[in-house]
Amino acid sequence: MRFRKREGLRYCLNGKGYFKSEDKYAVVKVARAISDTMVMTGIRYGSTTRERPIVVMCIGTDRSTGDSLGPLVGDMLTKKKMPDVHVFGTLDYPVHARNLEETLKSAYDTYGRPYIIAVDASLGILEHVGCISVGKGPIKPGAGLKKELPAVGDMHITGVVNTGGFMDFLVLQSTRLSVVMKMADVIARGLHMAFNEYANLAYSNSFYTAQIQ
Repeated sequence: MRFRKREGLRYCLNGKGYFKSEDKYAVVKVARAISDTMVMTGIRYGSTTRERPIVVMCIGTDRSTGDSLGPLVGDMLTKKKMPDVHVFGTLDYPVHARNLEETLKSAYDTYGRPYIIAVDASLGILEHVGCISVGKGPIKPGAGLKKELPAVGDMHITGVVNTGGFMDFLVLQSTRLSVVMKMADVIARGLHMAFNEYANLAYSNSFYTAQIQ
């Protein structure tokens, strides 16, 4: 694959990245958005793990199809070779409403001042179902279900798993697994690509991304 120097990034909707998981370039676009957002939120290339350990906080539960996006991403990430990336939240050990506060405290106690990337499912409008968004700042898990949980993340990645607005709990329960699996795969591979990009910069003075026709 040929690479070129990046000259900028345009997001699809209102300055925030929304990417369809079925787009054949989805992984590269999500990786690029993640890299851009990390830069905008204060992470410098080549210094990430030394100054601020990376923690990926994958929020959700395997007890609900729609809410399993985070744990699925966590499972996929743990199977990749990323020794300097710390993943919280998998199918076996999910991070959810009951243990989120405790898990956040553990991450800060263990890593001092970690750079946290929050991954979670969300509900939205019909045309955004199956889309992945990347944004600056924290998310408020459980807000759609009227739960009071702490804000999480220096940046966040969310996948729109279904439509919201009415009986959201049942909507999450009835979400198609195929939709969630596609988004989880794109997010995990996008994160892996972005993290590899940072690691490779120890040997390069320029930042390159895959060219999209």
